[in-house]
Amino acid sequence: MYDVIILGSGPAGLTSAIYTTRADLKTLLIAGVKWGGQLQLTTLVENFPGFPEGIQGPDLMLAMRKQAERFGTEFIDEDFDSVDFSTQPFKVTVAGKTHEGKAVIIATGAETKWLEVPGEKEKIGRGVSSCAPCDAVFFRGKNTIVVGGGDSAMEEATVLSKFADSVTIVHRKDSFRASEIMQKRVLENPKIKVLWNSEVKEIKGEGKVEGVVLFNNKTNETSQMPIDGVFVAIGHIPNSGKFKDIETDEAGFIKVHDHYKTNKDGVFVAGDVHDSHYKQAVTAAGYGSAAALEAERWLEGMEAS
Repeated sequence: MYDVIILGSGPAGLTSAIYTTRADLKTLLIAGVKWGGQLQLTTLVENFPGFPEGIQGPDLMLAMRKQAERFGTEFIDEDFDSVDFSTQPFKVTVAGKTHEGKAVIIATGAETKWLEVPGEKEKIGRGVSSCAPCDAVFFRGKNTIVVGGGDSAMEEATVLSKFADSVTIVHRKDSFRASEIMQKRVLENPKIKVLWNSEVKEIKGEGKVEGVVLFNNKTNETSQMPIDGVFVAIGHIPNSGKFKDIETDEAGFIKVHDHYKTNKDGVFVAGDVHDSHYKQAVTAAGYGSAAALEAERWLEGMEAS
């Protein structure tokens, strides 16, 4: 029997584990086969406090994991099969074995929606990115494109324009779905251009981004565009599909009730699985500490009652 079972091993899950184990709560963390979250796909992280020279994403996650292990967190590097939140204690099944916990923290994160075009996957971290606040500084004086038409695409383009020589938004429709204020900010920015009715069909380059193949879905014309960076901003998919009893919004992000509680008493949430707005490592870590503190208080209340 565990006091807390944490699902997910990105900054939110690992920070939660550091807090719960330091509070002397017996903690099991289901890390997943691909543990470490999105930062495992990131190269240099320069905006996480405490690293003046920056740190490689995988190195940061390994340091967090070692810290959680030092305080006594137990890890299972497998994906969980199912959860049962219908009765106490809660049950989490991993590789056919069921583990029981008094409280659960969901920190399963979100997956970037990628374009799924040739040349993309192998260039993630080598000119292909999904986070301008993380990577824009590496494109100082370069030419970039942002793919998307929502608020996040507008935000990516605006951030990029502070560093890159040029930013072109590539959008497959003839109008943005972004809010009016975000559109206005982009359309009035002299460094940002827009290619309407256009789709990226291939990302070209040897070991880095050197250009893209574009398709105009109105004229059916294909063209090539030399470019240094591709920022994909077509959304995130929260990893919430296995939680049938937990309330989510239309996009699948878990709804946060008072203080990182879910609609299920004793089940808490932290990180990108609920945060559709910031999507930063440091905010995920902050949410992780908050969820852990709330779980600790909830457990104390259970013992007192």
